[in-house]
Amino acid sequence: MKDWTGVLHLEAEERKGKTVAKNVYFQGAFKVMRPIYHDNSGQACYYLLNPGGGYLDGDRYQMKVSLGENARMTLTTLGATKIYKTPKRYAYQESEITLQAGSYLEFIPDPLIAYQNAKYKQKNVIRMDKTATFLYSDIITPGWSPEGDHFSYETIQLLNEIYIDDELVVYDHIKLKPSQQNLRGLGFMEGYSHLGSMLVVGTQSDSSLLDQLYLAIEMNTNDYKVGLSSLPVPGFTIRVFANSTQVIEKIFSDIHRMISEEWFSRKPSFLRKY
Repeated sequence: MKDWTGVLHLEAEERKGKTVAKNVYFQGAFKVMRPIYHDNSGQACYYLLNPGGGYLDGDRYQMKVSLGENARMTLTTLGATKIYKTPKRYAYQESEITLQAGSYLEFIPDPLIAYQNAKYKQKNVIRMDKTATFLYSDIITPGWSPEGDHFSYETIQLLNEIYIDDELVVYDHIKLKPSQQNLRGLGFMEGYSHLGSMLVVGTQSDSSLLDQLYLAIEMNTNDYKVGLSSLPVPGFTIRVFANSTQVIEKIFSDIHRMISEEWFSRKPSFLRKY
């Protein structure tokens, strides 16, 4: 392990209708629990662990996940990702995800909490077969500061690249830098403190699904703002502004449930840990 605070490699495959680990390797401050099977669908659920309790100055994490043909997995965390003060070097995490034909990955980490003077960069690269399905969400939450300022972190940068059959089809880049941006203003957070994003890519996605999502999400409210857009490939992306984590989680949970019932005829498992 060179220059990495923690490394995790997880390779899974489908065996007789059940997703099982083919290879698991982890070292340093990054671990994974044994899989949990919440129902009889054969879909495995893995919980990621950070024994250190948070990301500190200069921490670097690497994760590689690979799903074989028809493998199905839920990947989540055991708690929020906490970014503490990083006075010298930003904390960094990169993930490389490979999805083979017919596979399905739902990557649903707990919220990212950025505390005062935190600098954090995250890069996810997903390489998927055109018949695979990918669901991902993230929530950015401002951490506590002595002055009570919601935007006391220095930089939060999240980058997602999705490739289908080696062609870049989705490039999603969020960079929040309060010292240079008026995050409370128009074009940024517009008076809200929390930001949620969801990406869904799968051949099952079509215009009728987007119509259902529009109807399911209450747009006429002051509690949050939602933007829903289709992608150049079958799939969609959602942005949510709100003032609490729970509001965004509820919206994403409802969408996740609709997709699971519509595409896989099953209800998603309850993943929260509190």
